[in-house]
Amino acid sequence: MIVRRLLARGFWALSRYRFRSEVPPASGAVLIGAPHTSNWDFAFMLAIAWTHGFAPKWLGKRSLFKFPFGPLMRGLGGIPVDRANPAGLVDEVIRRIRAGERFFLVVTPEGTRGRGSHWKSGFYRIARATDLPLVLGYVDSATRTAGFGATIHLTGDVTADMDRVREFYADKRGIHPANFTPPVLREEIDPSVTD
Repeated sequence: MIVRRLLARGFWALSRYRFRSEVPPASGAVLIGAPHTSNWDFAFMLAIAWTHGFAPKWLGKRSLFKFPFGPLMRGLGGIPVDRANPAGLVDEVIRRIRAGERFFLVVTPEGTRGRGSHWKSGFYRIARATDLPLVLGYVDSATRTAGFGATIHLTGDVTADMDRVREFYADKRGIHPANFTPPVLREEIDPSVTD
C-alpha cells in the first residue's frame, strides 16, 4: 500500500486538481464515481482511494479484462461486468459481502462516459441488500477538486434517498460537463421497471 500512496501523492502533485475529501467509513462502503464523463475518472478514483489508504474494487465492462490488460485490471481491483446479465453481477457482489467479505466497491451508475437518460440502480440495490453505506465520490471541474463527499445510509425510500444524492451532485461538473447523466433512477421515472 505504501507504493500506491506514493503514486497517489505523485498524481496529486502533477494534477491541476486538488484532493478534497471526507473520510469514508473504515468498514467498507459502496462508492459512487460521478460525474463519469472521462477516461481520467479512473485515475482519479484510484488516486482518491489510495490516498485514503485502501485498494478499491470496481466494476468494469468485460472488454477491459481481455488480453493483455486483464491481469492489470484485476490487480487494480477490477470485477468484469457482463452487460448481458448485470443482475447476476449484483447478486454475486451481494453474496460475497453477505459471506463476510468487506471491501470498498466503486460503481459508476451512469454506466457510460456519454450522457444518458438515467442512472443504473445496481449501486442502490447492493447498498440496500448489504446494509453498506453509500459514499458519494466526485470529480468537479468547476472547482478543480476531487474526493469523497457525504456518506449516506439508505432508507429504502428511493425518491428521498436519491434527492440527497441529487442535492450533492447538483453543483458538480465532470471533466466533460455536457456528458453528465442526471442522477435519477429508471424506477423513479417508471416504477414498473428495475434497472
